[in-house]
Amino acid sequence: MPRGSRVLIAVSCALLVLVAPGTAQPQVQARDRTVAGTRLHYLEAGPNGAPAVVLLHGARYSAQTWLDLGTITRLAERGHHVIALDLPGYGRSEASDVARDRYLAVALDELLPKEKLVIVSPSMSGSFSLPFVARHADRVSGFVPVAPVGIDTYVGELRRVQVPTLAVWGELDTVVPVAQAEVLASALQGRTIILEGANHACYLDRPDEFHAALLKFLSELRWS
Repeated sequence: MPRGSRVLIAVSCALLVLVAPGTAQPQVQARDRTVAGTRLHYLEAGPNGAPAVVLLHGARYSAQTWLDLGTITRLAERGHHVIALDLPGYGRSEASDVARDRYLAVALDELLPKEKLVIVSPSMSGSFSLPFVARHADRVSGFVPVAPVGIDTYVGELRRVQVPTLAVWGELDTVVPVAQAEVLASALQGRTIILEGANHACYLDRPDEFHAALLKFLSELRWS
């Protein structure tokens, strides 16, 4: 698909995940780690050393959202090492004195030192992920921004890097306008998918379509 292309995913799109009878689902572990002197809580699944996917969250949500939605399990079943963070001051993580534009670099140096990874970043978490992608692009195998905040703040820095990017938006988003999808995808020379009939938290409104697009994107990446 050409870079910068935009695709409207209709409600009729569906993802079928077939699990053989008796197949055990990946085990999800709840963990705590001290990062810069404060507790970071996260959920983890999948084999260590496998391609890593880091799941962030919006202001009303937490790592638990990805577990409830089935995202952690789906990714782990495909062989990914999945880490879903409670960002500082959210969920079970303590607030941190580390600035948002630096926090993700500090945390990932602790959790996944020197590993290349994919970041999935909805809404509020853009204030953590966008500066990380702009300043540490060498560590990012792929980026899946989901209507993140902070685009206008970091778009200048993002234009200086190239990271495989799939920007995902809800067609009816009134929080971060759909027009921002093209701004972000263009800056990173990525592509955009708009989920038909979905609102700001489009992955909750259209989980099957979201997971189908995410898994396809991951399957196309070069992880080394």
